[in-house]
Amino acid sequence: MMRIAVLDDYQGAALKSADWQSLHPDAAIEAFPEYIGDEATLAHRLHTFEGVVLMRERTPFKRSLIEKLPNLRLIVTAGMRNAAIDVEAATERRIQVCGTDMLPYPTAELAWGLILAVVRHIPSEDAATRAGRWQTPVLGTALNGKTLGILGLGRLGSQVARVGTAFGMKIAAWSPNLTDAKAAEHGARRVAKDELFAASDVITIHLVLSERSRGLVGAADLARMKPTAYLVNTSRGPIVDEKALIDCLKGRRIAGAALDVYDIEPLPKHHPFLALDNVVLTPHLGYGTAEAFRQVYGHAVESIRGFLAGKPVRPINTLP
Repeated sequence: MMRIAVLDDYQGAALKSADWQSLHPDAAIEAFPEYIGDEATLAHRLHTFEGVVLMRERTPFKRSLIEKLPNLRLIVTAGMRNAAIDVEAATERRIQVCGTDMLPYPTAELAWGLILAVVRHIPSEDAATRAGRWQTPVLGTALNGKTLGILGLGRLGSQVARVGTAFGMKIAAWSPNLTDAKAAEHGARRVAKDELFAASDVITIHLVLSERSRGLVGAADLARMKPTAYLVNTSRGPIVDEKALIDCLKGRRIAGAALDVYDIEPLPKHHPFLALDNVVLTPHLGYGTAEAFRQVYGHAVESIRGFLAGKPVRPINTLP
């Protein structure tokens, strides 16, 4: 019987989201709800398992960890791209890596939830109302007529653009390879990166994390933003220089930020973001919906079944 570990099941949703019993008696599944950040501890926990199911970049699977897991034969990741897995190291050790499809809309929906939350101060007004205070002195900001700046007008960014248009916003967009025609196709105007930061009232990030995008939003970009502007990040934390953003928020040089992603996840206790009243925080919920989990874990079951039958499903690597 193949032992499969499902990692980082923070919400206890994995085993409820797919028909894992259909793998019995060929595979036994065990879900781990806690995050294990120490590599030695994780290696000890996983050393008897032959397969692991990973939820995107929650747990890094570097070469050093893979080499500590002699029994590992299968890695299944949510999505078809996971920068936290050393696929080359897995391939060298003849470990099959497979992926899943991902729903295209949950993260775009959350981006709008965060935009509305931060510009209308919804979390702080909720807390004030519960504490008996009715309408605090801080007024919210309307979106109609404002400029929405989108970094990355791809599958997610284009969905965000459509909603911005419905709110009556002007849409500006920038990414390294964006063309005027592609921007116009989604109702946006292509602008230079400097102009995007200087002119936008809300900036939302929808780029893939890569060596090119890591640290793409730095102190100079944040300094160009209006003091009334907001930054929203539902993509990946390291795209933004976290220290520069913290300094900017502490100095109240922008109106605020709304973040679903961070340099280190889960967000450490006593992190500076937790002490700031001009930032809305969510715990990387972008793709975390019941519908998305049913698809991801359902595809993970398919991948395990395919591996057991010698027919990999949605393979990311090719074994020699």
